[in-house]
Amino acid sequence: MIGRNDPCWCSSGKKWKKCHYPRLDPNSSNNNLKQKYEKQFQIILKTEREIEGIRKSGHLAAKILTETCKMAKAGVTTQELNDFAHKLHEEAGAIPATLGYGSPPFTRSICTSLNDVICHGIPDQTVLKDGDVLNIDVTCILNGYYGDCSRMVAIGKIDPDKQLVMDVSYECLMRSIAILKPNILLSEIGDVIEDYATEKNCSVVHQFVAHGVGIDFHEAPQIPHFRNNLQIPLAPGMTFTIEPMINAGAPEGYIDPNDKWTARTRDGKASGQWEHTLLITQDGHEILTPWKR
Repeated sequence: MIGRNDPCWCSSGKKWKKCHYPRLDPNSSNNNLKQKYEKQFQIILKTEREIEGIRKSGHLAAKILTETCKMAKAGVTTQELNDFAHKLHEEAGAIPATLGYGSPPFTRSICTSLNDVICHGIPDQTVLKDGDVLNIDVTCILNGYYGDCSRMVAIGKIDPDKQLVMDVSYECLMRSIAILKPNILLSEIGDVIEDYATEKNCSVVHQFVAHGVGIDFHEAPQIPHFRNNLQIPLAPGMTFTIEPMINAGAPEGYIDPNDKWTARTRDGKASGQWEHTLLITQDGHEILTPWKR
C-alpha cells in the first residue's frame, strides 16, 4: 500500500502527494480532471448531461424495485416477480440490463437471491414461503443509461441469522454512503463496511465487488467491500454502486456449476445485500436510486 508520504512510484524522489497523487485541484478545469481520471484509473467522470440520464434510469430502477418488492409475499414465485418487473420495464420504455447479459447469458430480467444465495439468483418456479429472505436486484437501461439497485425482503417471520444479515448489510451500505465526498479514498468504503460487519459478528464476501456504472453496466473502478489498498480519491462526476454482501457465517461462496450464475454461501448460512447507485458531487454525494427501506 502506497501512502501519501511514501516515495512516488515513478522514482522521481518526491513524495507521492507531491508527485503523481491525483489531487482534486479546484483551479483545474473539469475537462482536465476527467482526462486525468480516464488516463490514470480508466474511470469515466460523467458530464451533467450523462448524470441526468443516469439519474432518470436510477429513479426508474428504484421505482421498479420498490413495486416488485411489494409483490414479494408467501405463495408468489420468483418467476412471477421477474415477469412483473419485466412488464414495468417495457411500460417505461426501458430494457432490463441483466437479460441476455454475460456468458452464459443471464436468462431473466432481474436477480432474485433467496436465503443462502449471495447474489445472481435466477428467477424460477420457486415459491416464496414464510421464513425466507430475498434480495431483488434491478438494473435498468433507459435511453442508453444504467441504474442499478437492490434491496431485501423478509417473507413472514424470519430467524435471527436472517434478520442479522438483513440489518447489518443495510447498515453497512448506509454507513459507507455517509462518508462519500470528493477526496475520500476508495479504500475507506471497505474499511467502514468491514469494521461494522466484524463488530456484529458477520463476514464480508470478497468474491464479488461493487463497480462503476452509468454509461455501461460495469465500469471502472471495482469497489471492494472489505479492507483494501485502493488509493483512488473520489472525484465529482464518479458514478458507482455500493452493494455489500454480508454473510451470517463464513465469507466464502461458490457458484452453481449448472447455471454458472447463482452464488451460494459455502456453509449454507444466510446472506444479505442492499445496493444503491451513487454520484459524487462537488461537496458530497447523491443517491441516484432513491428506494426506501
